[in-house]
Amino acid sequence: MITMRNYHTLTNVTYDAETGLFTLSASEADTLVVLRREGDYLLFSVGIGALEIALRLRYADAAWTLAHIQPNDGLAITRQIGSGQAYLGVGQSTDGALTLRPVVVGDASGQVRANLRLIPAVAQALVKWVAPDPA
Repeated sequence: MITMRNYHTLTNVTYDAETGLFTLSASEADTLVVLRREGDYLLFSVGIGALEIALRLRYADAAWTLAHIQPNDGLAITRQIGSGQAYLGVGQSTDGALTLRPVVVGDASGQVRANLRLIPAVAQALVKWVAPDPA
């Protein structure tokens, strides 16, 4: 079956307390997601081969969204964190997996984005790290 979107599944998670880097990776693909908190911002970088998409998101927005996202199997993405030009699309399915879609919009003629799927254990680790105390 041919689909319009290809998802890279992220199955591994590590945190380096010394550098503050929270890393998500895929064992079957050359995909790496690195997050780091810097003050009021959450830096989000996804690298797929030589391509990198880097976003600077408001930490409070990311924490609130991840703490309050509701599962929905009908829509891959139900929330956006960021602006209209650069954002992280987020969605959760009823099995606990999380979909992340970092997007940079060029103009009306195109955009660059990546389609990432986090297995439930990795999704839980990300939510616990970003939003440890839901409010």
